[in-house]
Amino acid sequence: MRVQKGDAEKCACGANGGECNATRTEPAAECSFEPNSEPLQSRLSATVRRNKNEEKKKEGKRCAAKNGPRCEPPGALYHHGCERDVEAHRVGDTIHLLTVPRNQNKRSWLYRIRPSVVHNPFKSFTRGHGAESYVRNDWNETYPNPNQLRWKTFDVPTRRDPEVDFIEGLHTLCGAGDPKMRQGVAIHVYLCNASMKDRAFYNADGDFLIVPQLGTLQITTEFGKIRCEPNEICVIQQGMRFSVTVFGPSRGYILEVFDNHFQLPELGPIGANGLANPRDFQTPVAWYEDREINYEIICKYQGKLFVANQDHSPFDVIAWHGNYVPYKYDLKRFMIINSVSFDHCDPSIFTVLTCPTNKPGTAAADFVIFPPRWSVQEHTFRPPYYHRNCMSEFMGLIKGRYEAKEDGFPAGGASLHSIMTPHGPDRQCFEAASNSELVPERIADDTQAFMFETSYSMAMTQWASNLCNKLDNEYYKCWQGLQKHFDHTDKQAKIA
Repeated sequence: MRVQKGDAEKCACGANGGECNATRTEPAAECSFEPNSEPLQSRLSATVRRNKNEEKKKEGKRCAAKNGPRCEPPGALYHHGCERDVEAHRVGDTIHLLTVPRNQNKRSWLYRIRPSVVHNPFKSFTRGHGAESYVRNDWNETYPNPNQLRWKTFDVPTRRDPEVDFIEGLHTLCGAGDPKMRQGVAIHVYLCNASMKDRAFYNADGDFLIVPQLGTLQITTEFGKIRCEPNEICVIQQGMRFSVTVFGPSRGYILEVFDNHFQLPELGPIGANGLANPRDFQTPVAWYEDREINYEIICKYQGKLFVANQDHSPFDVIAWHGNYVPYKYDLKRFMIINSVSFDHCDPSIFTVLTCPTNKPGTAAADFVIFPPRWSVQEHTFRPPYYHRNCMSEFMGLIKGRYEAKEDGFPAGGASLHSIMTPHGPDRQCFEAASNSELVPERIADDTQAFMFETSYSMAMTQWASNLCNKLDNEYYKCWQGLQKHFDHTDKQAKIA
């Protein structure tokens, strides 16, 4: 099979002709990928035989993709006189750490038409009409606020409004730390109605975990294309260039981490299988374009946006291999673990991905979901309990109604409960759950709530506090009607 540039019908890893390095589960499928895999422990993620009906798949540790015969130099990584005049180019955040332990080293080799160094100097980036970007890294621009915070649905520019693309529609809500020190997190929303035209973006500060809520994103990366729909997530790692195409008004959430990279959480007593399984993560098929045109390269560096011009498309990668790649995950594939006897389990059982700090057992950020599931606990208050803890909890709703707050927490909105600020179910949820019959029941059907949880103390931006006009100043009232039920004269009362 011979595939031309831009052809979507490739084998799973992007290879063409007789060579192939990944399984084909269906046309234009993508490589299986494990986010915290060891790069060279096994060969490749899978093998495919020439006969499409004879398929064999093995879980592995790294991926490779090609978009043309003889794209990769044989044997050597940087071959003298690269095949087909393709320039070898390596990306990865551990290039300078040449002695990093092998099981932690992340890198990929990209074989491209032109080296990415061919561009003009960077200058400060402004949005349309010279307006300053809403991307922020100054966590002192507002006074600290320990209150429970909730935002109504963020407004999206409509088709009738002026065009706003993914980068111009980025708005920072809150964050902590410093990308210059490679420590901290930031949470953004994107609100856009137009595609990025002859414009690409990369983040020098950290990784983006993108959660679409409204509208499908077609993300073109140097490694190929990723289609990411609501109820899926996409991780674009530090330094990877990408461009976003939208098909109408689009809204979503972004978790940015400076410390490290996202990886699968440890399973402990769960065993070998559970939660997000490695086989369900997908990486893109190699795709390239060879266009000579004025192109903008926008970068986020030390919390600020910069732009440089070049005379060609950056998406000219003919082939790639390695384990430092963008990837996506379908949240419907999450294997749920929960109590089948009594008590409400901690939300850590719903962790999809985690980004560790240098302190063992402490996460810079966790991505947690609350998917549709069965609730069967006996003699138990089943909703989340009232609590305070040492983590900041930012919640969003992709669709449906969140069981602990069915009113006032709409899809496309958000909430933030800061370190040691008490929170839990609203009065309506508490009363209903306290008096309900404890029978097995389905909860959260047609709903997908998620949480960005971090060990950092989060500070809000001016846009989140005032300019967005979405902060719900009456959020605290959802708990005001809670009544006491303790009676010290009741001799039958028992305290567990």
